[in-house]
Amino acid sequence: MEAHSCNTEQLFSEKYSQYSTMLYRLSMIYLGNAYDAEEAVQEAFIRLLYKAPVFADMEHEKRWLLRVQINICKDMLKSGWRTKTVRLEETGSYQMEPDSLYIMEQLVALPQKYKSVIYLHYYEGYRLQEIAKLLGIGLSAVKMRIKRGKELLRMELEVEADE
Repeated sequence: MEAHSCNTEQLFSEKYSQYSTMLYRLSMIYLGNAYDAEEAVQEAFIRLLYKAPVFADMEHEKRWLLRVQINICKDMLKSGWRTKTVRLEETGSYQMEPDSLYIMEQLVALPQKYKSVIYLHYYEGYRLQEIAKLLGIGLSAVKMRIKRGKELLRMELEVEADE
């Protein structure tokens, strides 16, 4: 029994090393603060350990985790105890370069529907068709959300540069 426990711990450790930063950043995009993001990542790994299907390959596993993480974040945003303020805090062990952190702050400030498509496309490198499948929306909706999200980011960055 102890050997099984050791294998599970090793597997968990490998998966955590592989996916934790990606899931944390996605959670920060949705939730805007480190405490909630860390909680969401923990929940995703609990689901990976106890509720995950058999994966066809590593990409299937990654997509499943992203979908689960998005759902966890959406559920957290809907919960009654969550405050209405959103802030981007220090990211602890997930430090970013100052420029990346600034852009991430601007991304967090976007309306909810633009955050995930921009993050998945530009940070995780997913193609538009893959994003549509992951989020359960049409390809044209993904294209429009990326276009509008980029416009909003550009406008915000231009305003900041002018100040």
